[in-house]
Amino acid sequence: MWALSAIAVFLLIMGPIGEGRAEEGIGTSPLLTIAPKDLPRILPPDSHLLIDPSSIEQFLDALDGAPPDWAMVYGHGHHDPEHDERLFRLNRERDIKRAGNPVMMQLVTVLWFGELSRYDAEAGGFRVVLGPRFTSTRWGLVRFKYEDLEGDLVAKVSATLQSELEHRSARGVPVDVTVVMTGRLIPDESVGYDFSHDQEGLGLIMPFVKVERFDYLLTNH
Repeated sequence: MWALSAIAVFLLIMGPIGEGRAEEGIGTSPLLTIAPKDLPRILPPDSHLLIDPSSIEQFLDALDGAPPDWAMVYGHGHHDPEHDERLFRLNRERDIKRAGNPVMMQLVTVLWFGELSRYDAEAGGFRVVLGPRFTSTRWGLVRFKYEDLEGDLVAKVSATLQSELEHRSARGVPVDVTVVMTGRLIPDESVGYDFSHDQEGLGLIMPFVKVERFDYLLTNH
């Protein structure tokens, strides 16, 4: 039943599927009106949802064991002559220890903020502007990053929804979307450890994902 529901949602938003669909890049995908909790209905069954603090913490536990001793690494901050060396050593040691961990090969799904830009008639959808999402966890602040993308990010919509969203934009109302990225960690640079630029001493963890699939969810529809 879930598969039929997912197909119904797709057809409701998109209408008939065009012949050019197979030739579009991974950044082109229909704009759906489902909630993030319903993502399992449309994602590959082996994908691990990393969309809340608990799931992200469990993933990092399995990947790197335990959070760093951030206070020790930070020391006296950027004015500490050993600060950069300690941070470099932390990343190097974690990279070595992580090598061969099967968790790196897991398919994962993460979220970014997004906003619809102008409608591109040639692309057949709205351009999507990305914004990072930060999640506070017991490991520190987590921000998933992605490999440089080829092609544009385009959210395709039906003619009816296009008209509605263009009217919202014309009134100056931002059209927010949730950008769903599914992929795997990049083996050679799977996770980076750093410190927040906005809060002194706050650890920042940045898993790097090679994105294999994009999905777009309409926020506050």
